[in-house]
Amino acid sequence: MTIQWFPGHMAKAKNQVSEQLKYVDIVFELVDGRLPLSSRNPMLDQILQQKPRLVLINKADLSDSIQTKKWEEYFKKQGFSALAINAQENKGVNKIVASAKEALQEKIARDKRRGIRPRPIRAMVIGIPNVGKSTLLNRLAGKKVAQTGNKPGVTKGQQWIRFGRDLELLDTPGILWPKFEDQEIGLKLALSGAIKDQLLALDDIALFGIDFFAHYYPEALQNRYHLTEEEASLSTADLLMKITEKQGFREDYQRGSERIINDIRQGKLGRFTLDRYEEMGETHDKT
Repeated sequence: MTIQWFPGHMAKAKNQVSEQLKYVDIVFELVDGRLPLSSRNPMLDQILQQKPRLVLINKADLSDSIQTKKWEEYFKKQGFSALAINAQENKGVNKIVASAKEALQEKIARDKRRGIRPRPIRAMVIGIPNVGKSTLLNRLAGKKVAQTGNKPGVTKGQQWIRFGRDLELLDTPGILWPKFEDQEIGLKLALSGAIKDQLLALDDIALFGIDFFAHYYPEALQNRYHLTEEEASLSTADLLMKITEKQGFREDYQRGSERIINDIRQGKLGRFTLDRYEEMGETHDKT
């Protein structure tokens, strides 16, 4: 499967990031805690190069806390600063400035030696669609300064936003890569809501979600849909049929799939992490 999805505004955003990079001290890379690697844009390392980076692992309230801690350590091993946050509930957001200052301590010390007067840290917020950039901006500001939404592509322009005396942020539109050649990454992004539902068949997304929970969080799947031990051992396709039936949708597998996907996204099956550190962390280490 190859998903072609690179809207014009995203191509423009890529160029804008490259152009604006010289104006910022640090980049805040926002990722989804449920898929910390799959929600990263593989073009970023090339675009950002050696620019200091703080990886903000957002939606930590929805992700598996044990996995989140492992991913936080993973990013630190890659030479980045990292911080788990929940922008929706304003948790961890107050630590961002301190983390940024720590990441920039060499520059701050160098400026002090040169007699350069302190100024707010200038940062760029970047991430793929639907990772929570607008929510984060609003939390930092303590008021609504950016449009939010649960659909990809809400942020379409660029804006500088001042936060107190210590921080100025440049918001950027979400950037997604030109195509997905890895079917599993595409399914993970679809299940989390990072890409539009129309790009993939709902039953494919639901089947992926069922298979994942059956393997990693079987009790959550059983409890949510009141499955017996025998039912829980059914094949993934049969489980979709059984859950659809239990939801009262008879043989409407489209509605059954939609319900399962929404339940997963809304955390009704509990906290989860699609990118498993044990399976993916070591293979993505920098060389």
